Amino acid sequence: MKTRIERLDLLDWDDSELPIKTYAELLNLNRTSLYYKPMEPSPEECIIKHRIDELYTKYPFFGSRRIKEHLEADGLLINRKAVQRHMREMGIEGIHPGPNLSKRNMQHRIYPYLLRELQIGHYNNVWGIDIKDIRLERGWCI
Repeated sequence: MKTRIERLDLLDWDDSELPIKTYAELLNLNRTSLYYKPMEPSPEECIIKHRIDELYTKYPFFGSRRIKEHLEADGLLINRKAVQRHMREMGIEGIHPGPNLSKRNMQHRIYPYLLRELQIGHYNNVWGIDIKDIRLERGWCI
């Protein structure tokens, strides 16, 4: 089966022998989608999207509400739903915690506390270390 784009290439708009309806049936295409020509975004929309991209790059944790406030401070009048639509079209989303992050994963191993029953009576009896900085190939991981 050919892809939709390949079937669209087979369509001949200048041929007067067959109507478009017949072409659409033969090529298994939706006839109404043949007439649709997507519109170019307006210059105002491009300005808004560029500004949203700048704000998101600077503040990736901002959601649509905070971005709307910054856009209004810049003099661009836009409502939150339009900001949400633009962010969805651009594929960006504010960084936020996911659901149930405080729930324990039952597959993770639980390590025992080895010093629980130990009586510590003098200096240097127990040594401990806190490893929180691990050097990786691409940088530090904390």
